[in-house]
Amino acid sequence: MNPYRHPSANRSDANWYHPDLLLTSTEDILTMSQSSTLNPVNRHHSNLRQVLRSYWQLTKPRIIPLLLIETAASMWVAAEGHLDPLLLVITLLSGALAAASAQTVNCIYDRDIDFAMERTRHRPIPSGRVQLRDALLFAGTLALIAFGLQAWVANLLSACLAMAGIGVYVGVYTYWLKRSSTQNIVIGGAAGAIPPLVGWAAVTGELGWTAWLFFLIVFVWTPPHFWGLALLIQDDYAKVGVPMLPVVVGDQVTARQIWYYTLVLVPLTLLMVYPLAATGVVYGILAVGLGWIFLRKAWSLLKMPSDRDLARNLFKYSIAYMMLLSLGMVIDSLPVTHHLVTTLGTHLNLLAAAIPALAAS
Repeated sequence: MNPYRHPSANRSDANWYHPDLLLTSTEDILTMSQSSTLNPVNRHHSNLRQVLRSYWQLTKPRIIPLLLIETAASMWVAAEGHLDPLLLVITLLSGALAAASAQTVNCIYDRDIDFAMERTRHRPIPSGRVQLRDALLFAGTLALIAFGLQAWVANLLSACLAMAGIGVYVGVYTYWLKRSSTQNIVIGGAAGAIPPLVGWAAVTGELGWTAWLFFLIVFVWTPPHFWGLALLIQDDYAKVGVPMLPVVVGDQVTARQIWYYTLVLVPLTLLMVYPLAATGVVYGILAVGLGWIFLRKAWSLLKMPSDRDLARNLFKYSIAYMMLLSLGMVIDSLPVTHHLVTTLGTHLNLLAAAIPALAAS
């Protein structure tokens, strides 16, 4: 039996590679991948649209919007609703470019395992539509533009934080942990938690407690979010020897870890309301409601960890959860929201004060 595989993992040993065996397998896969990149038919683009589409796919664009939503929410809270539109647009643009650069480097490094999986072998690099040199140049250009824009319009701190996000994602997650540890997404997930720091620093030029709390919220949210997906595609990870948590320890332990992280996440989000007072009642109500739903979904998965529909449902909800939580921060930071809440509170206080007099009469 493979010493790296937990006995409770619900798959045969034939589907799980020892790291030493993976090295041999990776070399074979890389040879096949490189041979495909030499095929002029594979890398042929008949028009500019196809070229642009290939480079667009390199950036994994579906991942980026949520990162930008986190950035925007952090900026709105930091600016207390009075946000410079130009600063917002440039910060989001540079954030998108930085994320695209990181994803491109990830595609470059993971070209061997991408070629081995049917789900990913048609990506631009393993399919031969984009060459490694061109992809590296593309990633470097995106990073340089992102840094320059952010440093020019915002400040050096936010620009350096954006580059740190690339470094953590590429160096810590992709290169160091993804193929060696079940905790890869826990530690490497810090990269996805950096956008709130970038947004806050862009507005204030520093990092306050609220920024770090937002970072921590995203950091704790990442494992249950990603493990929900990992439960669905664990066979792909097992095939190429990537030790994602469900591959190594099985569904039950993974579902238990999702439950634990969700238990920590929900009260953590409420610290925005008290004691930091960075947000108000609108966000607080939304955080409680969204958190309750998240807990229920995590609990259902804990009871039936091998139910793929529950895992899929939790994964999809986790995306909506972070989007709506961020939206709640934005709404709560708007001056009109403060005015409405204050006015409502005043009227409620007047009503409460009038009740004893009305009762006495």
